[in-house]
Amino acid sequence: MKEEPHMTLTAACHCGAVKIEAPDLPKQAASCNCTWCHRTGAVWGYYSPDELTITATGPVGDYAPNGMNHHHFCATCGGNTHGFSPDWGSVYNADGTPKEGHQPGSMPSTRIAAVNLRMASDLDLSSIKIEQMDGRNNW
Repeated sequence: MKEEPHMTLTAACHCGAVKIEAPDLPKQAASCNCTWCHRTGAVWGYYSPDELTITATGPVGDYAPNGMNHHHFCATCGGNTHGFSPDWGSVYNADGTPKEGHQPGSMPSTRIAAVNLRMASDLDLSSIKIEQMDGRNNW
C-alpha cells in the first residue's frame, strides 16, 4: 500500500511579508458570518498556537476590538492572515448552543490559533470540510 505524502500548510499575505507555516492541513475549518469574518471572507483553519511558525519581514497589524479575538494582517498589503482567540469551539457548537457540561456565557479556558486558508495559494478549499459558523448571532 502506498503511503500518502505528508501535507504541510504554508499561507502568506499577498506581498509575502507575513508567512504562516503549519505542520499539517487543518483538521477542521470554518466560515464565520460574524461582522469581522463576513467582511474579510476568511475561511479559518484551526491549530494549537504552538503548532504554527509565523514570520514577518514587515509590520503586522493587530485588530482586537474587544481584546479577546486578535485579528492579524499585513500592514503592507492588508492581507488578513491569522488570528488568536479563545477556543470557542471547545465550549460551543456551531449553532451557538453550549456543548454538554457548559452553560450559556461560559468562557473557554484555552486559546486557539486560526490561519486564513484563503492565504494558502496552493490549497484546494473544496478538499476540506468547512463548517458554517453563526458568529453573528452567537458570540
